[in-house]
Amino acid sequence: MAYYRSVGSVPPKRHTQHRTPDGGLYSEELMGEEGFSSDSSLLYHRGVPSAIVDATAWELPDQTLTENRPLKPRHLKLHSLFASQDWKSADVVTGRRLVLGNGDVRISYAVAGEASPLYRNAIGDECVYVESGEATVETVFGALSARAGDYVLLPRATTHRWLPTGEEPLRAYVIEANSHIAPPKRYLSRYGQLLENAPYCERDLHGPSEPLLAEGTDVEVLMKHRGSEGVTGTRYVYPTHPFDVVGWDGHLYPYTFNVSDFEPITGRVHQPPPVHQVFEGTNFVICNFVPRKVDYHPLAVPVPYYHSNVDSDEVMFYCGGNYEARKGSGIEQGSISLHPGGHSHGPQPGAVERSLGAEFFDELAVMIDTFRPLSLGEGGVASEDSGYAWTWAGRGPLS
Repeated sequence: MAYYRSVGSVPPKRHTQHRTPDGGLYSEELMGEEGFSSDSSLLYHRGVPSAIVDATAWELPDQTLTENRPLKPRHLKLHSLFASQDWKSADVVTGRRLVLGNGDVRISYAVAGEASPLYRNAIGDECVYVESGEATVETVFGALSARAGDYVLLPRATTHRWLPTGEEPLRAYVIEANSHIAPPKRYLSRYGQLLENAPYCERDLHGPSEPLLAEGTDVEVLMKHRGSEGVTGTRYVYPTHPFDVVGWDGHLYPYTFNVSDFEPITGRVHQPPPVHQVFEGTNFVICNFVPRKVDYHPLAVPVPYYHSNVDSDEVMFYCGGNYEARKGSGIEQGSISLHPGGHSHGPQPGAVERSLGAEFFDELAVMIDTFRPLSLGEGGVASEDSGYAWTWAGRGPLS
């Protein structure tokens, strides 16, 4: 994180005695990244954070990945994965369906109406984009309010749960890293402050404002972690509730950022995709395309030029408005387009001509570029529109 926060009760000096009202000691926990040589926070627990009374295997939702072969562009219709009312009894954690993934990042989709179990991801940070609905995200650091358009950033190993709060389904686009997720380095000063040329600032980032204390005994927490054959899970039981932190301070904590607070960077001619970047992880970046004024050169072509992103697979999640470059392809809200590295892609036929003279695009999309090839999860296989690859040519396949 780019700035320091202090919430609740902490002692004047770190690593010193912090006593309870009855004279006992709170348990101090240092939660830190990169071998305690990067961002960290100090948390003060009423109980002992290491205490467990049971540990059993947790069988994760299907994590199978299928290679994108033959290599071709693909269109995945995520709303088709939850077409019935089953979402009413589903939650954001156990109800995830894996859509795409590789060794650096996994992309899942969930539609939920129920509270999730307590959960933490010990593999990497999670960035969850809320497509629609509302929720309270309770965490060991405190509670966050999440609404449509929010990115919810959850640091690795943060115990939390999702509580939908609205009448409509909570639709969550889940980006799970094998690393940390943070603002792009080029947006930050050498000391971590967001710079004047960044498209958002610290005022747009909303962390917990007060401690969240809960009671309970023999409390279950699901943990996703590394295994000998990839991703696996364990179900822990804690003697007391893990939400027992009376105070914390530091630079490492969960927060939300709403896409409406992203200030788009525009120009006289079409700007390259990096101007839309919002976060980055190891071997991938996250961008968002928001409603904005478009190119104002008298001969400008507002939609993207054809491009071959030779080092990356490009994943676009369409979550609002009308994406001008994809009209005529079947793309709609809830769609994903996967354009793999090595394959040139760009506007659908007719999109260039239709865009000439446009002054504003009303579109909303979340893009992930990965620097290793993506494979399809079971949710991706189940939701594919098999005709998408041929929409530029207007016919196919030949066999």
